[in-house]
Amino acid sequence: MFKRQTSGSVVCISCGSLVGVNDDRCYTCGQRNPGLWGYAPLIRNLGRDVGFTSLVIGASVALYVISLLLSGPNIRMGDMMSFLAPSLQALYLLGASGAIPVVLGGAWWTVLSAGWLHGGLIHILFNVLWIRNLAPSTADAFGPGRMIIIYVVAGACGFFLSSMAGYFLAGMPVWFLRGSDFTVGASASIFGLLGALMCYGRRTGSSMIHREAKLYAVMLFIFGLIMPGVDNYAHAGGFIGGYVMADLLKPLEPERVTHVLVALCLLVATALAILASVIAGLRVLG
Repeated sequence: MFKRQTSGSVVCISCGSLVGVNDDRCYTCGQRNPGLWGYAPLIRNLGRDVGFTSLVIGASVALYVISLLLSGPNIRMGDMMSFLAPSLQALYLLGASGAIPVVLGGAWWTVLSAGWLHGGLIHILFNVLWIRNLAPSTADAFGPGRMIIIYVVAGACGFFLSSMAGYFLAGMPVWFLRGSDFTVGASASIFGLLGALMCYGRRTGSSMIHREAKLYAVMLFIFGLIMPGVDNYAHAGGFIGGYVMADLLKPLEPERVTHVLVALCLLVATALAILASVIAGLRVLG
């Protein structure tokens, strides 16, 4: 399964052209080491999103179950959006973001970890469905490496904006303008994917992609203004972060190996952020 190809032809990891497995450069797009030392077929076998959708869903479900186990008898059984919700203590331990962890607690790394946590059964189900729908489509448009970069950076932007709003705008009279003390969920990154697809539609002239992504974003924004407890600042920050990052990553150019390497580094940083939250949380709660 993990065998390295040492001879013959492979598909360039960047542009998809046929190249020799040991070629120094792709003659079509100029990508250096287009065969990735013989591991390009292995990466392509993971699927068009290199298995990222499955990774996000699997890790999110696992962390949700862990958060419920850590909650014990303190599992919340509230309304539809907070049904089977982990305790705030468990979410804090695993890396929830917001004004309290980021600004007051100095846990700035939680802008990376919070997107993998969820505050209830309906919350995680909705986000999983959106990820399954949007991540592969964004990978088709940008390449899997750039899609992962957009996903992670957009989430971080969303939680940063929400945390700052939760601290500086806590006294706002309208609830959806206050930001969040504690916030979790993949929706900031989901809005980032919508922003990226809107950018792609504008840059490529595809009015259909631009129109559909815009429609979904507007619908979800309106939903957030109606439903209490929705983190609208995280959605707005994620959308802006996804759009800007997509534009900076130049969607009209082929994906590079460097994009894949940056994506891997961001995933490692996210895992370390969760670990840092657990270590810091145990010190505070202990």
